[in-house]
Amino acid sequence: MLTLDHASWKWYREWEVQTFMPEVLGRCPFCGEELEVRRLQCPGCHTTMEGAFSLGRFQRLSPEQVAFLEVFVRNRGVIRDVEKELGISYPTVRSRLDDLIRALGYEVREEAAAPDTADDAERRREVLERLKSGEITAEQALKLLKR
Repeated sequence: MLTLDHASWKWYREWEVQTFMPEVLGRCPFCGEELEVRRLQCPGCHTTMEGAFSLGRFQRLSPEQVAFLEVFVRNRGVIRDVEKELGISYPTVRSRLDDLIRALGYEVREEAAAPDTADDAERRREVLERLKSGEITAEQALKLLKR
């Protein structure tokens, strides 16, 4: 019989949970209603609690929203880097971010026209460089600059 010390047992339980335990669904796969947790159990001491428990905000997210959130966090919220990693446009990133904000239960604020930032200046410079090199047309550059 194999015996494990406390640290090894803890590592094994974490590995087992990550390997064999599916992620909790936040919404009913049939009607889309938010699911409710009825029973919680500690895998270590087997303490069990029963009742009606709410899932956290992040369990409300679809798998696609979770994947987008992971990319957004990994890129420290730099939309330009999210664009590059996902191969999508700036408006698409903003739209997905707005959807994510709403899914978490927050209101999406309309932004007032902000003064140019260093990122804006860099984006304009990149568009003009792409135009100069012939990578994009003047019409495409104009559309990109109007964003």
